Amino acid sequence: MKFEEFQSGTWVQQYRYKSFSPVKVNREWCWENPEINTLLERASRALAELDAFTLIVPDVDLFIQMHITKEANNSSRIEGTQTEMDEAVLDSSQLAPEKRDDWQEVQNYVQAINEAVDELQRLPLSNRLLKYTHSILMQGVRGEHKTPGEFRLSQNWIGGSSLADAAFIPPHQSEVPELMGDLELFWHNDQINVPELVRIAISHYQFETIHPFLDGNGRIGRLLIALYLVNKGLLRKPSLYLSDFFERNRASYYDALMRVRTSNDLLHWVKFFLSAIIETAGKGKQTFEGILSLRREVDAQILSYGKRAENAQILLKRLYRRPAVTAMQAAEILDLSHQSASALLKKMTEDDILDEITGYQRNRVFVFTRYLQLFRS
Repeated sequence: MKFEEFQSGTWVQQYRYKSFSPVKVNREWCWENPEINTLLERASRALAELDAFTLIVPDVDLFIQMHITKEANNSSRIEGTQTEMDEAVLDSSQLAPEKRDDWQEVQNYVQAINEAVDELQRLPLSNRLLKYTHSILMQGVRGEHKTPGEFRLSQNWIGGSSLADAAFIPPHQSEVPELMGDLELFWHNDQINVPELVRIAISHYQFETIHPFLDGNGRIGRLLIALYLVNKGLLRKPSLYLSDFFERNRASYYDALMRVRTSNDLLHWVKFFLSAIIETAGKGKQTFEGILSLRREVDAQILSYGKRAENAQILLKRLYRRPAVTAMQAAEILDLSHQSASALLKKMTEDDILDEITGYQRNRVFVFTRYLQLFRS
């Protein structure tokens, strides 16, 4: 199927509305537009350069956790949550009560990503894995009663307050199992010659169009991108997430998806997607370069700590995963008294490694601000 000849699907009359029935995607794909080839080459090179950092950065898994937190935060913000990166790294008890529900949605997303990536070491990418990930995402938050972990058995819609004023109505629920089965076959079909980056571009569009769950489709659909890249070996670690790009270009993102459905313009969507990979992979490289530079600088500072240097390094490893800590947490991490842990935090604050953000005398929170800054949008 040529992109230029693609027909995206048909509108099907239901009771009082028309749903969109997309064509299946498990087929050969090709194109005449040479710009796709150029973008595909640039995107593949950018991904390879980003992936190389997972080999040269010591203890890279420490830093992957912050990439995951950033993705969880940005992807959730696209869906309307208001949590900032500075808040996402704190504990729930350190936030105002009205911010805790949004915070929990971000934490669920972090857990969902981590568990899904772990599962990929044992199982291939599958609908079963997406359902499992969805059940984690929706646990105890808004949407928890909308059949978490199961494909929908009723009609959903996008935009508007009801089917009557919806911006887009996905396929009827009876079509979901077959369409998702076709999508899963597409991921693993070795009989067709479709570049992996084109395959995941089409897959993300198709997933968002099917909208197989009652809630949480946007987040799972964006998570699918990272899982696919890891599953296919394009990335060793889940270090590339497109939600930052999609959030900053939200109108263009939604428009590009909708243009496929209404105008059969798959070519525009694939160009948009590959451009997102190129830009995001480049920013990911800059983040890793910043991490290496900051780590060298902080390690040099800690060399002067004498006997406390070892504990400072242990604490830093925790801060690279989650760059906020209290004296009580530091004491537990280091197996020190509260007084000794507080003294170390005081020293690291005086040396501008940490910042105390509460201004309180008790229950103070120390943040590794320079590190956190690398992940702020």
